[in-house]
Amino acid sequence: MEKADDAGVYKLTDDLAIVQTVDFFTPIVDDPYTFGQIAVANALSDVYAMGGKPLTAMNIVCFPSKTLDISVLRDILRGGIDKMREAGVVLVGGHSVEDPELKYGLSVTGSVHPKRVLTKGGARPGDKLLLTKRIGTGIISTAVKGGMAGEQVIKSVAQSMAALNKTASEIMLQVGVNACTDITGFGLLGHACEMIQDSRIGFRIHSASVPIFPETVEFARMGMIPGGTNRNKEFRSKMVDSAGIADVMLDILFDPQTSGGLFVSVSADKARLLLARLKEAGVTDAAIVGEVVSHPKQRIVVE
Repeated sequence: MEKADDAGVYKLTDDLAIVQTVDFFTPIVDDPYTFGQIAVANALSDVYAMGGKPLTAMNIVCFPSKTLDISVLRDILRGGIDKMREAGVVLVGGHSVEDPELKYGLSVTGSVHPKRVLTKGGARPGDKLLLTKRIGTGIISTAVKGGMAGEQVIKSVAQSMAALNKTASEIMLQVGVNACTDITGFGLLGHACEMIQDSRIGFRIHSASVPIFPETVEFARMGMIPGGTNRNKEFRSKMVDSAGIADVMLDILFDPQTSGGLFVSVSADKARLLLARLKEAGVTDAAIVGEVVSHPKQRIVVE
């Protein structure tokens, strides 16, 4: 527990360890089937970020049976099972409770070679920083709740959140990277701060290179900022130098994500190869967004 990595790893033998994680949350889209898919993709992501392969899962369900029809739960679970099948994950059980607020997610067990575990530490000066999905899901979800987002925007964001990080994880393992995390509730800058905390390195982030959903800037300017954004900024702003960066862009970089992409530190000589292979495999939003620096230590400079 001394390091807050994405999942727990327990060594069984010299060449086998298990990876364990759990995640569940309230609906962020109206369609139950899509919600089930997003919740599963989000839960599996922590195993992919550790360089592991998810194997089995157990459902976690909180359901208000007195106010919602059971068909809603059926569609959520169907979406979840379909996404697990896509990932090659076997559902082995689960647990449900009566709850006034609907929640769904998974407890996941995977496997990894003990010497090939990827953590948030390990980034080296000169490395390039690569992100595999667009950001802005928190801001757009807030716009959806406010009735401001159109159907095409909702569909685009839902597809991104429901997309597995499986392919990106497999490719980064083939190419070889130094560190990895997935971008979720702390936002891009929040999770980046975790990677440099108590280290001898810093990050430089090029804001213009960060892949963002096109509608995000407009909604942010309209004030569609989730509460989590401000909490992320309050918690980590002392580690971030953002002089000259517009407040709207800083809000986007701290925007809490759901089922976001992988954030990877990879040596400069492998970065272009990794990016090319990701795009060839259909991870089209992947982009190099910065680099690891020796100075300033434990700071992120946003340009």
